[in-house]
Amino acid sequence: MRLQLSPEDEKFREEMRTFFTTRIPQSMRDAVTARGELAREDWIESQRILNAAGLAVPDWPVEWGGRDWTPLQRHIWRSELQLAGVPEPLAFNTSMIGPVIAAFGSQEQKERFLPATANLDIWWCQGFSEPEAGSDLASLRTTAVRDGDEWVVNGQKTWTTLGQHADWIFCLVRTDPAAKKQRGISMIVFPMDSPGVSLRPIELVDGSVEVNEVFFSDVRVPAENLIGEENKGWDYAKFLLGNERVGIARVGSTKRLLASARQYAREISADGHPLIEDPRIAARLAELENEMVALELTALRVVAHSAGGRPHPASSVLKLRGSQLEQDATALVMDIAGPLSIAAGPDPDSDLPDWARRSAPGYLNDRKVSIYGGSNEVQRTIIAGTILGL
Repeated sequence: MRLQLSPEDEKFREEMRTFFTTRIPQSMRDAVTARGELAREDWIESQRILNAAGLAVPDWPVEWGGRDWTPLQRHIWRSELQLAGVPEPLAFNTSMIGPVIAAFGSQEQKERFLPATANLDIWWCQGFSEPEAGSDLASLRTTAVRDGDEWVVNGQKTWTTLGQHADWIFCLVRTDPAAKKQRGISMIVFPMDSPGVSLRPIELVDGSVEVNEVFFSDVRVPAENLIGEENKGWDYAKFLLGNERVGIARVGSTKRLLASARQYAREISADGHPLIEDPRIAARLAELENEMVALELTALRVVAHSAGGRPHPASSVLKLRGSQLEQDATALVMDIAGPLSIAAGPDPDSDLPDWARRSAPGYLNDRKVSIYGGSNEVQRTIIAGTILGL
């Protein structure tokens, strides 16, 4: 199946492709394509380049930096950005807290936070999951108690991605312990260097440090840092997670990975023949590429039916299937590498291909994608209730 663009949209795609491949430094794009790590400064530089050109937050309201694009143009923007290996605008800023503040924040909060959030002058992190409240997020125990003109926050968050880089955190806190689970939750924001905030890194299975535990001990937060209304945080969290799931399908990046896998299969031989000639490898590639076409069509449908900035319930389908395909693609790359994947980790003195030495860590790291943004089990429950009506 081939998707045909109109001449106008084809021109738009070429403009995006040209910008992404000429204005973002090649070194950054190479690092993304090789599944390497980016420095904090690289993320900031890339997003500021995008923001200066009006390409960092196109889904936001126009008055706060968004673009009046069609759903197809927004899809093309994201897809071409990922295909080019451009560091994506920081999701915590652009897909999570930014849209929440734009939709539910006060005018003062919008003016204070949105320009800085779009330009990555503030690096945000997410304070949702807790040791006893992951998939069952409504069971969270972190509290915020009103004390005059301040909130006093106590508790713990975990799996706080890139919290070691963050300037501010947006937190779900319990403000009414007597209310039913979801009804007593609020959203509050505060600096990570506030007195009483401490952070402890968590080493992942691939050896990287990407997530953290964050502890709050009598953290005093100005009352005006409450986002929206008190005890309405669960509504904002659902809105945030829906926006996150629209972008979480990662259509462009998985397509890029599959294209790389096809090239790797041409480079690696077994029994004197390139792996691309192995019927099993060829069939896996073809199956995944076909599945990506279906995922892309679903992504277009979700964006087209996300009215008023509110994501369509089918965003859960994107999250579910997108994470599965991304994991399948990383598994295929590791299988193509075969024994070469055992030499895991980058080593500048190695004679082995860099992609092969990154294949096992990449495979291991991608086990997380079926958990974050709402586990795939939770997505199946959402799909059953909101789409299938079961």
